[in-house]
Amino acid sequence: MRRLVTCTIVVILAAGPLSDAARAPVAYSNSHLAQQSTPSEPLVIVMNRSNPVEKLSFAELRSIFLGNRGYWPNGRRITLVMRDPGEHERKVILREVCGMNESQFKTHFIHGLYTGEILVSPKTLSTPAGVRKFIFNVPGAIGYLRQSDVDDSVKVVRIDELMPADKRYKLHVQDQAAN
Repeated sequence: MRRLVTCTIVVILAAGPLSDAARAPVAYSNSHLAQQSTPSEPLVIVMNRSNPVEKLSFAELRSIFLGNRGYWPNGRRITLVMRDPGEHERKVILREVCGMNESQFKTHFIHGLYTGEILVSPKTLSTPAGVRKFIFNVPGAIGYLRQSDVDDSVKVVRIDELMPADKRYKLHVQDQAAN
């Protein structure tokens, strides 16, 4: 695992006599600067190519990822595919789509499975290749990948009429080269 090293930079500017308050050092954390300058990549929602669905609203996406919607319009069961806990892609989905952290998400699914409000827990896979292969083989499957991990074995879905290349597309994951 790569680690982001945080250091503090102290900047003192002198352009003539300064008051005591003006002489106080100002500290900036480079982790804040790294977050602003770290490139991001679209996190693409993908599904099995045979699925007739071409687009979803953000609300529909949320309902699917929370397990509240169990079937596609053609009657096929939805199979949700997630990356392993702790993966950056999963954290983006939990935060941006589900509005939860990992603990809240687990509690939500345990409660839903117990009460019968949720039919099946998500399938968890550890690699992008595993996600692609699973979605390719399961007609009702839906999941997510970094745009650079997408190939023609899966279908990219529009979210709120937007494709990942659109400027207003909501789902992005930070490039981990800097971390």
